[in-house]
Formats: sequence, C-alpha cells, structure tokens
Amino acid sequence: DVQLQASGGGSVQAGGSLRLSCAASGFTIDDYAINWFRQAPGKEREGVSCISSSEDSTYYADFVKGRFTISSDNAKNTVYLQMNSLKPEDTAVYYCAADFVYSSNYYGCQGSLYGMDYWGKGTLVTVSS
Repeated sequence: DVQLQASGGGSVQAGGSLRLSCAASGFTIDDYAINWFRQAPGKEREGVSCISSSEDSTYYADFVKGRFTISSDNAKNTVYLQMNSLKPEDTAVYYCAADFVYSSNYYGCQGSLYGMDYWGKGTLVTVSS
C-alpha cells in the first residue's frame, strides 16, 4: 500500500528548530520529487521545499531560503526538512507529497501544488513569539 507519513511537528519558540520527516512506503522515493507544503490558518496552501534525487534537484521558497534544508535518505526511503530560525509566520500544518518524475504532468521541483500523486497527512508546527 502507498503511504506517506509526515512527523516531527511540535511547538517551539521563535528562533528554535524542528526536523520534519516524511517516510514513504509502497514506493521508492528515487523516482519521485518529494515536496513539502504548508497551510497556515486562514491562508492557502503553499510550496515550501522539494527534492528530486533522480534529477539532483532541490527547491526552496524564498521565505525559507537560508533557514530550511531538505535532504533525503534513500536507504530509509525518507525525506527530511530541517527547519532552523523558525518564525511565528512559519506556523502551519506541514504536508509532504510525492510527484512521479516520469509523469506527463510533472513540472519539476518548483513548489507547485499541481500534479501531486500522493499526499500524506499533515503535521502541525506552531511557533510562538
């Protein structure tokens, strides 16, 4: 069965750090771009970061550049998002999603919500002032 499981969320103070994990099962992450999206209260879902190991490609939204780092461990079939220097505006539910790179609707790691093949359940990140 195909599954994406996001974990690692929690509550931290501004300036703190968290590491999110996205564990895949039922498929291997090598052939997928693994994305992180987030949705803050009252706002639209937005792209945060992406990694595609087969393309040796990563993406970071401007608002996280220099603070967040995405990485993959193919042996564990898991993608991580290291989140440093967290700000209150980072408060959101964070989701991971998989995009098959050989699909006709794959447009690369560029933060788009379009064309995701699998979605995981979100993990809540709360950053206080």
